[in-house]
Amino acid sequence: MNDVLIKLAGGDRRSIGRVSEVVADVLDDPTLFETVFCAMLGDDPVVRMRSADAIEKITAKRPEYLQPYKTKLIQQVARIEQQEVRWHVAQMVPRLELNEEERVVVVEILLGYLSDKSKIVKAFSMQALADLAEQDASLRSQVVPLLEELTKMGSPAMKSRGRKLLKKLSP
Repeated sequence: MNDVLIKLAGGDRRSIGRVSEVVADVLDDPTLFETVFCAMLGDDPVVRMRSADAIEKITAKRPEYLQPYKTKLIQQVARIEQQEVRWHVAQMVPRLELNEEERVVVVEILLGYLSDKSKIVKAFSMQALADLAEQDASLRSQVVPLLEELTKMGSPAMKSRGRKLLKKLSP
């Protein structure tokens, strides 16, 4: 097993393990990005979670690393039902350069995530939808009423996030 994958393995989903080391490794050697990205599609839920965390943190600093993996992220990773993967996907998709067709698919995925049992997945999905609406004004008419509804009926975290997002999206 690759050294970087060994750093992602072991323990359980309550800890992030050595994710910060993996982030540093990939930022030092971008050729490792593919290995960590593909680990999100593996069988081990701990490795999937930690690789998603690492990829999210790496692409926060280097969003261009994600673009070549856009199709795989949208068509495969985003379909994983594990909540930790989903909330990281929601954080990553607004970093992608999307064409109209891809944007429609991403919005559908995020709308689906709003039905997830995890409040964190829902909150990050709200954020992602707002970020996409900020990038593409044509989405605002769909996203703003949805955020208004979620702000009224959601969990306390969703209500708080929704108020901030609505303020940001208001003209």
